[in-house]
Amino acid sequence: MLAIVSACAVIGLEGYIIEVQTDFNPRAGIPSFVIVGLPDSAVKESRERVRAAIKNSGLQFPNKGYVVNLSPADLPKHSTAYDLAIAVGVLAATDQIPLGTIEEALFVGELSLDGSIRHVKGIMPMVHTAALAGYENAFVPAGDAAEAGLIDGINIIPLETLGQLVEHLYNLNPIVPYITKTDTNDKTTALDKGIVDFADVKGQHHVKRALEIAAAGNHNVRLIGPPGTGKTLLARAMPGILPHLTYEEALEVTRIYSVADMLSNDHPLMRMRPFRAPHHTISQAGMVGGGAIPKPGEITLSHRGVLFLDECTEHSIKTLEALRQPIEDKIVTISRAKGTLTFPANFLLVLAHNPCPCGYYRDNVKACTCTPTMIERYQSKLSGPLLDRLDIHVDVPRVDYDKLLSTERNEASVVIRQRVEQARLRQKERFANHSHLFANADMGVGEIQKFCALTTEARQLLELSVRKMQLSARAYHRILKLGRTIADLGESSLIEIQHIAEALQYRPQRQ
Repeated sequence: MLAIVSACAVIGLEGYIIEVQTDFNPRAGIPSFVIVGLPDSAVKESRERVRAAIKNSGLQFPNKGYVVNLSPADLPKHSTAYDLAIAVGVLAATDQIPLGTIEEALFVGELSLDGSIRHVKGIMPMVHTAALAGYENAFVPAGDAAEAGLIDGINIIPLETLGQLVEHLYNLNPIVPYITKTDTNDKTTALDKGIVDFADVKGQHHVKRALEIAAAGNHNVRLIGPPGTGKTLLARAMPGILPHLTYEEALEVTRIYSVADMLSNDHPLMRMRPFRAPHHTISQAGMVGGGAIPKPGEITLSHRGVLFLDECTEHSIKTLEALRQPIEDKIVTISRAKGTLTFPANFLLVLAHNPCPCGYYRDNVKACTCTPTMIERYQSKLSGPLLDRLDIHVDVPRVDYDKLLSTERNEASVVIRQRVEQARLRQKERFANHSHLFANADMGVGEIQKFCALTTEARQLLELSVRKMQLSARAYHRILKLGRTIADLGESSLIEIQHIAEALQYRPQRQ
């Protein structure tokens, strides 16, 4: 007897419906259980898990011939998520569950030997794919029901055990579909736990201003200064001034973290913008993504959030140079012999480093002990093309002791975030007919010409500066986008001369 059950594969961030075709031969002389359709080791081992789970659930597993085909057969199958679908296929093929109850339904889950159903990663893109395909029900592990419930248009049936599923299919003990408890309008004004408040950072007002502009337009930043001046502290305060994730952005980020298996079971929806700070020993594949089965790297995990590279000059040159294409295209493409995958990578990059190996080059208190050759070699780790892709370069000097001892609190992050959100709201209205644009930093050449209107004085200053500073075409466009953000913070429809003047101050200084 033949039974067909639906499961789902996840390749990259996309789900693909898989038909689990189970053929049972009761007249087979030699017992066998064969799985075909490019299964990996984890899928092949499901034979033993399925056999033990069915028997330990009080069901029958006739010791005859089984052939399980995972279709389409040319798509590689990974993970243990096919266990439940294979078990349901075996039960349907041996006439232990009604065939009509498994139609238009998705079955996903890993089986334990005792018949309990365990968590699998990537539930959200799987259920999303099933909903788009018109499936009515999705049977998922109970621990993954909250994550699956983020998808509308499909009933989520949470399962604890295989026996519970069989009772449900016979309508003996029906399972109530999961009802999501997520409030899509939950926005708090207070800072999330663990985020540094700008009010607690003494001094560095010009750096805070630069970071506010960066947050308002999603511009990339480089912080340069001696050790202990607050570069890391300021960077870690960035999430506190970024605008709240919209519900659509939250779903987009949650989908990435679902595939990476980094979601909380109780509250799976990502509310905070990601903040990733990988160690400088990270490999290029860890940063960009990759592996035999390509997985999202740090730049994709920071999508819609912040990627912070502390002591960036300690990172390998290959890893740093690999950031150039994602910064421009907002995506990263990973090519392997088995195919090509594309991951989103629209992040705000924050680089922080010392000006020289000892850290005190051009410091007004402590003398630098490095030779000019050492300083040049150290700074050359950041190539010109990479620096050209950064909008804001700001020095972080030593903080005076009187400011450190002061008890006066500075402007709080929640106040700065309000200004940032107002600037983002203006950008949202401006880009209403451009669905691919989320912030000023996303603008291309055509959008820059359309939306970056300058006053006569501002245009004259920009033309003079381009010639005198010998700026590239990319730097010219980045100054315009930065000026547009500064104008948005100033509630100005035109980019005025003071906006361009401030944008020019954030160009890298010659050492």
